[in-house]
Amino acid sequence: MQLKKASILVIDDDTDVLTAVRLLLRPQVREIVTEKNPENIPSLLSNHAFDVILLDMNFASSINTGNEGLFWLKRIKALKSQAAVIMITAYGDIDLAIRSLKEGAYDFVVKPWHNEKLLTTIQEAVGGKPNGTKSAPPAESKTVISTELLRESEVMQDILFKIKKVAPTDANILILGENGTGKELIAKAIFQHSLRADKPFVKVDVGALTESLFESELFGHKKGAFTDAREDRAGRFEAADTGTIFLDEIGNISLHQQSKLLSVLQNRQVIRVGANEPVNINVRLLCATNVSLAEMANEARFRKDLIYRINTVEITVPPLRKRGSDIVLLARHFVTVYANKYMKTPPELSKSALEKLKAYHYPGNVRELQYAIERAVIMADDEVLSAADIIFSPIEAAPAAGVLQQGTNLEELEKSTILHVLEKHSGNLSKASKELGITRTALYRRLGKYDI
Repeated sequence: MQLKKASILVIDDDTDVLTAVRLLLRPQVREIVTEKNPENIPSLLSNHAFDVILLDMNFASSINTGNEGLFWLKRIKALKSQAAVIMITAYGDIDLAIRSLKEGAYDFVVKPWHNEKLLTTIQEAVGGKPNGTKSAPPAESKTVISTELLRESEVMQDILFKIKKVAPTDANILILGENGTGKELIAKAIFQHSLRADKPFVKVDVGALTESLFESELFGHKKGAFTDAREDRAGRFEAADTGTIFLDEIGNISLHQQSKLLSVLQNRQVIRVGANEPVNINVRLLCATNVSLAEMANEARFRKDLIYRINTVEITVPPLRKRGSDIVLLARHFVTVYANKYMKTPPELSKSALEKLKAYHYPGNVRELQYAIERAVIMADDEVLSAADIIFSPIEAAPAAGVLQQGTNLEELEKSTILHVLEKHSGNLSKASKELGITRTALYRRLGKYDI
């Protein structure tokens, strides 16, 4: 169906949103109906056959579920409407919006949206499947974002879907996750899919900057501002102007540095060290840290007003041990990468090697897997990698079984014992279960319980 022939229903309790959508769509569609009260949805659907419904995620209603959008989406589906439902959401509700896709929504748009993007989404919905759901993405879409972000696990699929939705906005994004999970790859993926993709991308490891270098590196300096300032120099924020700046390890900067950074973000201006005149900047801000948000929220360590500035959208990258089938997918990818790098025929991964890879707990995450595979490819003489060829760093080794440290509870002791025995038997589950005195099935259950 052509967009000109479409009938659109927009449901939002914000009058400004209804007006904006009405003005945008009136010349584009056959009919547009707007409604502030979602309670009127059943009667509207009984009297009209809409092609697309734009539905807000939040209403000031008596339902009080905290996610009214999901409630009304389910009601629309229960009423057997054939309309494609597009959810309207704010940055903070993106996780809920992703849930709505699993409940049958066609897509979602983030406020404030780009008009061209909204029209494209509606056009796709009008021309989509009769039941208003998207067709499954093509198989090759797994490599659209980055070959280093290969994934099959649902948790990573959700994250990459979120990236594609927030990347075209200018929202500040905070990326959380343990060391080695790929936070920088996530930042680069956001940049590559943003409207600033042809502009500068500047990365700064702010956690490594000393107090004396922090302002000079980020904001620049004038000649003579300090002993080694032999010429005027622009800082990283000026270098990233019109583009994106990525501040890595932001959880490790001091309160004094936080105060300086907050002033720049609030004013959208930098003042070079030794200068008086401010310089206007236009940057998209991405930040990353391995410090948990709860720990950062401690006012004695991190300013809450700065947290609000840097995490308009929050993305938490899961540790590798929680990514299931991604482990094998990534391992095979790294085998190919390093075989090509060292001009060798890519070896196969044996069953025992795969079992060892899947059983390991990866305290070093993807980075540790990458180094282990690189080492195995370099040292391998055979066409097949065995479990013995997969050697993990002794720095990350699990504590020895039977060593009960102060404060260790029963579950922690059981987990550490399982990890130790698995490491001892190179990931062989049969030998490990025999030594532990449990069946292989029972061992599988415990591996799932502890996300090993």
